[in-house]
Amino acid sequence: MSQINNSSTQFQNPSRLRFDEELRVGIHVVCQHVGMINSRGLWFQDDPLEYTLPLLLLQLSLISIITRSIYIFLKPLGQPSIVSHILGGVILGPSILGHNLAFMNKIFPREGRITLETLSVFGIMLFIFQVGVKIDPSIVWKSGKRALVVGILGFFIPFALASSIRLLLCHSISLDDAVCHVLQLVVLMQSVTAFPVIAIFLAEFKILNSDIGRLASSSSMICDMCFWSFMLIFYVAHVAKEKSMQAAIGSILSVGCLVYLLLFGIRPAALWAIRNTPEGKPVKDAYIYVVFVALMGFGFLGEAIGINSLITSFLLGLVIPDGPPLGAAIVDRLDCFVSALLMPIFFTLCGLKTNVFSVQKWKTVGAILLVVFIGFLGKIIGTMLPPLFCRMPFRDALALGLLMNSKGIVELVLLNDWKTNSDNMTDECFAIMILSVVVLIGVISPLVKALYDPSRRFLAYRRRTIRHHQSNEELRILACVLSQDNVRTIINLLDVSNHTNDNPIGIYVLHLIKLVGRASSLLITHLPREKPSQNPTESERIFNAFKKFEHENCSRAALHCCKSISPYETMHNDVCSVALDHRISFIIIPFYNQSINGKMVNSFHVFRHLNKNVLDKAPCSVGVLIDRGNFRKSLAELLSCRIVVLFFGGADDREALAYAVRMSGNPHVSVTLLHFTTTSTSEGAEIAGGTERSKRLDSEILDEYKLNAEENERVSYLEEVVMDSEGVLAVTESIENSYDLVMVGKRHGESELMSNLGKCNEHTELGAIGEMLAVTDSKLRASVLVVQQQTRVWGLRDAEDSSLLRREEKDVAGVPNSNVYSI
Repeated sequence: MSQINNSSTQFQNPSRLRFDEELRVGIHVVCQHVGMINSRGLWFQDDPLEYTLPLLLLQLSLISIITRSIYIFLKPLGQPSIVSHILGGVILGPSILGHNLAFMNKIFPREGRITLETLSVFGIMLFIFQVGVKIDPSIVWKSGKRALVVGILGFFIPFALASSIRLLLCHSISLDDAVCHVLQLVVLMQSVTAFPVIAIFLAEFKILNSDIGRLASSSSMICDMCFWSFMLIFYVAHVAKEKSMQAAIGSILSVGCLVYLLLFGIRPAALWAIRNTPEGKPVKDAYIYVVFVALMGFGFLGEAIGINSLITSFLLGLVIPDGPPLGAAIVDRLDCFVSALLMPIFFTLCGLKTNVFSVQKWKTVGAILLVVFIGFLGKIIGTMLPPLFCRMPFRDALALGLLMNSKGIVELVLLNDWKTNSDNMTDECFAIMILSVVVLIGVISPLVKALYDPSRRFLAYRRRTIRHHQSNEELRILACVLSQDNVRTIINLLDVSNHTNDNPIGIYVLHLIKLVGRASSLLITHLPREKPSQNPTESERIFNAFKKFEHENCSRAALHCCKSISPYETMHNDVCSVALDHRISFIIIPFYNQSINGKMVNSFHVFRHLNKNVLDKAPCSVGVLIDRGNFRKSLAELLSCRIVVLFFGGADDREALAYAVRMSGNPHVSVTLLHFTTTSTSEGAEIAGGTERSKRLDSEILDEYKLNAEENERVSYLEEVVMDSEGVLAVTESIENSYDLVMVGKRHGESELMSNLGKCNEHTELGAIGEMLAVTDSKLRASVLVVQQQTRVWGLRDAEDSSLLRREEKDVAGVPNSNVYSI
């Protein structure tokens, strides 16, 4: 009774109470005045740190400043943000600043940390729900045999090896029972490869839509299923042992009812909401509200039946369809709040709980690190063997093995749960495990970046250009479509490409879609519906327009449709991958500026990175199409399409001219060549620099064109003599509305004239002349096609000299002609 009276007296004291009373092992009671939330300020002699809200704001500020400072320092070293967050917590915790008890009791007191921990757990709950929304469960069934084998071996091989070492250690050296139990948890943690962790790392490494990225995503899902199946069996056995078989059966039945409610209650409701949301329209706020209420309700229901709210949140996210409109809207609402505010709190708290001074027994350190290393090695072996058997390059297989060893949010959640609910997870073991996670992440991140470059596979082994295209062979063109606005212009460009029965074209249409509300990128072939929909998607409308073009041209054009759903930062990987796999000779990609009433407007800046990367990494020639609207008109009238080629010299101009020559075979097309020359003989006065060999090639293709002009009245040759850059500007301005399409090469040899033209070059991916034609204040009303000849060929050193590469028709000195080029 006296104790109760003492407690009540202390509660009346306005100062914060700091005392713990052990009720049972691992449980502490912290008393705090419930009304002390807002401080009146220093002028009223109130200590702000004695109140909940000011203390929370100070804690969040310190966490943000310190973790951000560490991230700025570690980012050049290739370290992900999770490392800086954990290290920030270690700095603030008992290992460094918190080693000063006065600092710890004032800034991070036990009662003040309760609010932080509640926020962090709520943040994890939202994050896990968000991950579930992003996942498409059907990927597991579509993953293929390779991903299935990698996922299974990636779980069971490290589990078997690490378990064997654990048994050996526990029987050969004198380890505490608690440490032996912790080693079993270490085995489980080293065996799992969590999909949420892999998805985060792939996004940070910008390889989400690479071959390795897709394989790692699918394999991690399989590995996750193995882990959680094992944990489910372990959980049921534990309940049956600790409680009773009836309790185990009741737990299983309650989980089954929960899953049934999700599948046949929430899932149909989500599909109904999607059907009632018109394409392109935002999801109603009422639908989002209902989803968040369901999240809170199912979280509570899970806790009530003995399932962690994180698991129920994940299951709820899984039944909601990923991507637009509903999944994307949910992710968009949560992303910034969860990723920028709540998740750093959790990572920092992991560091705050880490006390390096608790590490005392080197025998324990050695045992845990040995099991971690064996598990790491087993994961490398299990994930590398299947890809190597499928003839994947060793560097790529090693990068995959390292990726599958990545640790992150899921492992930290497991460690925190074990520390809270297991008496065996001591501060020493927890600190060792947290530090091992940081070291693993710190080592894996730069290694993966150094080992794996997705663009390395885009190096072609033969010429893929229009200039080197063999006659009577199908010319394969990849048309990249960003929106419906690009369709009409691209179709018109294809229509004038002179597709005949003798010279057919293969059209590969790739619809590029931003990855929104999904965790995995997709590159899939479009499969038409059995019954046409009254409300077709944007992709279907785009593909239908190209199918109509194919139908009108019968056997002269073959159409193949696919779509890429990936982040803008790595979308070029899908473009280059399709071009390489299908032996494309020419890529058409829209310029990110668009025309409104004949005027160019800067409306698509996000695509500039895409254009630049495609030009840098493409395994074939590329054309950047600048749409000014004029080229969209019908080509039904005779000579309805007027094309002009601006020729200064160089490989890219030769490629543009080669394309124009092919177009000249179309009876509805007229082609004019403007050849820029100069009469000045002073040094540096040439139009465009280049090697003697390149200039000889220019002369050869010009002679061929002049001969063609004499025989074809729709082909003309004009020579423009200019003295400086002002003369070039005057000629281009005189074109105005005389033509429908202007074609020019991107790169030109160094010269004084080109240097003057390129001084104010804003769009470096267009080159000096292309930039001049694309500027928003240009009087030119014709659309522009800026052409770059293939630059990436195996064994190629000089892009200019590459134009001379020709396939030999016969063997040379007994060497097969497939390996010999002539110059």
